[in-house]
Amino acid sequence: MKKNKRIVITGLGTKNAIGGDVAQFAAALRQGVCGISEIDLFDTSEFRTHKGGQIKNFDPRRSIPGEFSIKRMSRADQLSFAATVEALTDADLYPLPESYKENMGVAIGGGSGGLFEAENFYVELLKKGLDRSRFSRLSTIYCASSADRIASNLELLGPKTTFMTACSAGATALGYARDLILNGQASIMLAGGVEPMCRITYAAFNALKSVDDDVCRPFDKTRAGLSLGEAAAILVLEPLEGALARGAKIYGEILGYGVTCDSFHMTAPDEKASGAVRSMQAALKDSGLAASDIDYINAHGTATPVNDVTETKAIRDVFGKRAYSIPVSSTKSMHAHTLGAAGALEGIVSLLALTHGFIPPTIHCVTPDPDCDLDYVIEGSRKADLRVVLSNSFAFGGNNTTVIFGKYEGQGAVHG
Repeated sequence: MKKNKRIVITGLGTKNAIGGDVAQFAAALRQGVCGISEIDLFDTSEFRTHKGGQIKNFDPRRSIPGEFSIKRMSRADQLSFAATVEALTDADLYPLPESYKENMGVAIGGGSGGLFEAENFYVELLKKGLDRSRFSRLSTIYCASSADRIASNLELLGPKTTFMTACSAGATALGYARDLILNGQASIMLAGGVEPMCRITYAAFNALKSVDDDVCRPFDKTRAGLSLGEAAAILVLEPLEGALARGAKIYGEILGYGVTCDSFHMTAPDEKASGAVRSMQAALKDSGLAASDIDYINAHGTATPVNDVTETKAIRDVFGKRAYSIPVSSTKSMHAHTLGAAGALEGIVSLLALTHGFIPPTIHCVTPDPDCDLDYVIEGSRKADLRVVLSNSFAFGGNNTTVIFGKYEGQGAVHG
């Protein structure tokens, strides 16, 4: 692997509960906006809880150019393609030049895929019967459909991969995309994650009793679980020399990442935090940085009783005494937990924090848990001159990924 090559991010795109685009998202993060409210995408009356981080009033036709058909796209496909168009436009690569298509690839993290459409088909089947139901609606229910749509619509011929490692999938996609460029298997990558709201996922987390019936409160003493959300987050990754050659603006760079496994439990983290510790250590080793170089940690911070204590312990174990002087926050308190998209969405959070010089807050945390004793930035967003940000994504099954982002200050750097 050519570690001397620097991989930068030149385009961002997102749809989430607090931002219809990156500009709205950045403003909402600074203001501490909460996007967790009553769900109206489907009927929640039979569920124990009724709130989530839903993307309200999403009109795909307003975000996806008319040249592309949305007829056979699932909600996940529509959200991810809309975010892709924004990211490419942001990178000054839309419409995509022919010369880029042969060596451009796609890496997407996901989970539910087109399950929302499958659920709606089942409802239709019960109402109309087998003969009158449209089976074509099932054509995009598989999770890999979103990456397929992006690649086929843009006529990309480079690598194409979908990750399904639950809540770390989007983060893993970013690291993998970086590796493909470093290894010369792609010249430029679209990487990120997408997760739509659907009944099955909502029911599963309710069955686990891991969902707060109000809003999630990461690191708060009274926290009672996470808030489920949906999002798409896409980033454009390319070598620094290529970005400079075409005069692209640069948000920052991926300095390193680490991936580990707990091998402990399907839904609970290892209470000794060994997987989380090794994930952060692996990312630091890959980046060549020391623990003293980290300026801010974007925590996984789900607001479940076990996760927040475990992650706090992991941070203390990795950073020692310095853990108490590193600002930490969980933006899931604003946009909710977007599962397969979370790592990529919080990658965008990390880059916005670097470029605009602020640390987003952990909202709803009023009385910090004594066992969560770090600087969890609960007083509102904080101005900060950041150089290096570490972002954690710890998933079901013990799938852990940590990505480290660095500020870029040379030609083309974005300044807030």
